[in-house]
Amino acid sequence: MESTQRSIVKALSWRILATVITSVIVYYLTGKMDFAAKVGLADTTIKFLVYFGHERLWNRIPYGRDEKQPEYII
Repeated sequence: MESTQRSIVKALSWRILATVITSVIVYYLTGKMDFAAKVGLADTTIKFLVYFGHERLWNRIPYGRDEKQPEYII
């Protein structure tokens, strides 16, 4: 299971990349930097929260996980 901190870092790194991509596309289509920045910020805020919740939800679902118990040497 991933830690909450790891999920946050993964979400942030992905959102930075995705925001840049979204902003570049909006700028390319409209030629308006201020509009592209606003769309990028709104996109990032909403999708960061959704992604984080999605990751945390999947941590509760056992599908596809190896359920082996760790071996301890005594």
